[in-house]
Amino acid sequence: MKWIGISGGWRKVNSEIEEKVRENVKGIVLRGDGIVSGGALNVDYIALDEALKHNPEADRIKIFLPTTLDKYAEHYRKHARLGNITSQQAEDLVNQLSRLKEIRGSSLIENPNTDFTEENKKDRYYERNLEVVKASDELVAFHVKSELSEGLGTQDTIKKAKEKGIPVKIYEFNIS
Repeated sequence: MKWIGISGGWRKVNSEIEEKVRENVKGIVLRGDGIVSGGALNVDYIALDEALKHNPEADRIKIFLPTTLDKYAEHYRKHARLGNITSQQAEDLVNQLSRLKEIRGSSLIENPNTDFTEENKKDRYYERNLEVVKASDELVAFHVKSELSEGLGTQDTIKKAKEKGIPVKIYEFNIS
């Protein structure tokens, strides 16, 4: 069995990106391999949703968080209150990750040793990206550029995967 890292945009996706993520994840899981991802919105959320459809026991799923689930939930709920994301997005993500933890606690890898604050969250996310790459035999990246983002987190993950020397497949998207 191989572990395939899934990385991609958290700010914005469209139906084309969602379809491509679902198609890739379904293929990975149905051939008996597993996915590794970062537990964020959009690409990560879609990937986990699709993986759970085809691997309901979650034994071929690894989701790395940059902090504990409680701190992560607090972080997303704060950003919903600030209007950066919707409350529905925050709650859907928290519920999805909580459900994964209930199904198979070992599939949700929390990082209890981090001080996750607004000031250092970028560093913690990039450290999480490294953990995703370390646990992966290959990477499939959905690099999304939009008016909101240049996809720097995805670029960071791609760079780390190339440095590790694992195969990298990149899908590029420009959306407005």
